Amino acid sequence: MHLVMFDIDGTLVQSYEFDGKCYFEAVEKVLQTSIQSDWLKYQNVTDSGILDEIIGRMDLQTERENLHFEVKKEFIKRVKNHVRNNKVEPILGAVKFIENLKNRKDVTISIATGGWRETAILKLESAGIDFAGIPIASASDHFERVEIMKIAEQKTGLQTFETKTYFGDGEWDKKASEILGYNFVLVGNRFENSQRIDNFTFSEEALKFIGF
Repeated sequence: MHLVMFDIDGTLVQSYEFDGKCYFEAVEKVLQTSIQSDWLKYQNVTDSGILDEIIGRMDLQTERENLHFEVKKEFIKRVKNHVRNNKVEPILGAVKFIENLKNRKDVTISIATGGWRETAILKLESAGIDFAGIPIASASDHFERVEIMKIAEQKTGLQTFETKTYFGDGEWDKKASEILGYNFVLVGNRFENSQRIDNFTFSEEALKFIGF
């Protein structure tokens, strides 16, 4: 059995830009401060991890639980508003590629995203990605991407795999994949990587990187 794991933003859904904008606007509104919007400046590039780091810098740990609640609520509101008023597109070929993998007997799929579960579902639904039966782990489960990927793997209910492949678009995805020994495939061109696809239009190329 081959495990194929996916990120969401910039990997399955064309949501990287608006998701980041909604997130940082929500944080700034709730915390009433300007924050660094470069993802690479944060240790844990997840919704919960970035927020924890900002809360720590502002010495607001005693208010952590309430701040997480308020930021998530504001963020969900902004994402809902965006998907209601704008067409959210899947990455080219992603819908068909997921469908094809789901039909294979030698593949199990899971999703590991640095976003919170509620907004992850909103984006997948809006883009028409059929995630029925696919285990999802998110920043609602853990603040570290490596742990999120571990949880996504555990949720498959399987113990061993012939290969493990992660499709992602960020440098943090590659780093987590290397730590866990996953075969990493870059979607897009945000940095250099030996295994890269522009999108899933040519599924044979993506399948080749999985090992088929």
